[in-house]
Amino acid sequence: MKTPPRGSKRVEQESELPKVTTPVALRAAREKKHCSKARAVRVRPEYPLTRTTHEMKLMPPEFFQIDALDLAPRLLGKFLRRDNVVLRITEVEAYRPNDSACHGRFGNTPRTASIFGPGGHAYVYLCYGLHMMLNIVADKDGVGAAVLIRSCSPVTGLETIQERRGQTIDKPLLLNGPGKVGQALGLSTEWSHHPLYSPGGLEVLDGGEDVEKVLVGPRVGIDYAFPQHVNALWRFAIGDTPWISAPKNTLKPL
Repeated sequence: MKTPPRGSKRVEQESELPKVTTPVALRAAREKKHCSKARAVRVRPEYPLTRTTHEMKLMPPEFFQIDALDLAPRLLGKFLRRDNVVLRITEVEAYRPNDSACHGRFGNTPRTASIFGPGGHAYVYLCYGLHMMLNIVADKDGVGAAVLIRSCSPVTGLETIQERRGQTIDKPLLLNGPGKVGQALGLSTEWSHHPLYSPGGLEVLDGGEDVEKVLVGPRVGIDYAFPQHVNALWRFAIGDTPWISAPKNTLKPL
């Protein structure tokens, strides 16, 4: 959750699950219907994908309602889906209560309210007036913790990703940074509070594959925080993928 100093401007699962009918999800459905002619393109996965994206199951609410430091590595290898775009999560950072790098330190305000909600919802904020940063809220209602999605690899919807990113590449540079992930998914701050465990809009899916090699290191871009938080090894990445962000030399095997 890359945050500048205080004062800166940046500061088909089972059918019984309810359909999302929030304004942002409804708008997303309209976008999907009238969106670009870009078809879903499958990039050859760098891991053994044993299920189609339609067979992947939504993660339940209780999966998210744990300490952010426990949730972060468990999100590696999970999938984000919006419309025809599916991304595999390859790098994350944990932000906890009483963490001088966490937005929760500002208290429960209109801007940070979603991070104080129950785990499993999205918290999207604008960084430096440029980048939409996707965080997955962790822990119980009122705690104020989240996991930042730093990098992903593409699974489907490559043309849509490239169009949104304004890039024609299919290399890690396409998605190796949190702002790039937010742009590839077409997110805005209006996605905050969106339930990621309900079908429709933006979803977190379980692909059924375990991540065996995990790297850890200090988080990126939080030099303003207290030393103990700057040095905390709360950044996690998949160890056998090139789809992670810089710096890579601070990441070590778990």
